[in-house]
Amino acid sequence: MQTAPKLIQSVERSAMILEIIAQAGGGARLQAIAAASGLGKTTAHNILQTLLHLGYVQRRTGDMRYHLGGRILNLARMVGDDQAIRTYLRPALEDIARASQATVWLGVPSGDEATYLDVINMREPDRVKPALYRREPLEGSAVGLVFLAFVPGLGRRVLSHRTNALDTAHLKQIEAVRAKGYALDLQAYHPGIHGVAIPWRDNGEVKASICLTGPAKEYPQARLIQLAWMMMQTVERAAVQPR
Repeated sequence: MQTAPKLIQSVERSAMILEIIAQAGGGARLQAIAAASGLGKTTAHNILQTLLHLGYVQRRTGDMRYHLGGRILNLARMVGDDQAIRTYLRPALEDIARASQATVWLGVPSGDEATYLDVINMREPDRVKPALYRREPLEGSAVGLVFLAFVPGLGRRVLSHRTNALDTAHLKQIEAVRAKGYALDLQAYHPGIHGVAIPWRDNGEVKASICLTGPAKEYPQARLIQLAWMMMQTVERAAVQPR
């Protein structure tokens, strides 16, 4: 006869709260969460603050509800969404690669890091394959800057794991990305390499980033800005195609 497993109460309560939020359509107020869970408001609030700090729930400006956060949505995404995103965006990546003759990357957020689902290098197709699924800090690349600018709560999550990771220079870059709609990388991540990244939105939510990179001499800043607009137009055309 098997003995009953010893349950850790805080983990059990956290899982219950996440399920309550999911059953409420992805967002619920503290009072409703406390009532549905049978927990006191203070206990429910403390658990929610922990989940908020870890990125499993999030708050939105002007909204009193707690929503499922990017970190838990990433777990669900990794089960099946990655392949769907890669398949859907592959034609757009190929169009961008042909038009730019640069290396084109498809990145997605993964916790407080970025990972790459696809890459196209028209000049050396076999060279970049080892880069697939590698993870890198969000603060280290144009792709990461896109996610930090447009995915709620990511900056807080990065700081919870890497104290002082986002200095004044990074914060200024993030604000510039929000204002312009694209992120530039001028030899910041790899010496001699320039890049530009744009967001890809699904129902208004940034789910991925498309980036192109190439030698700095071939892709000066002015050309990268022109390519950013070309990338946006290419992605917009993809958005009108059925999924």
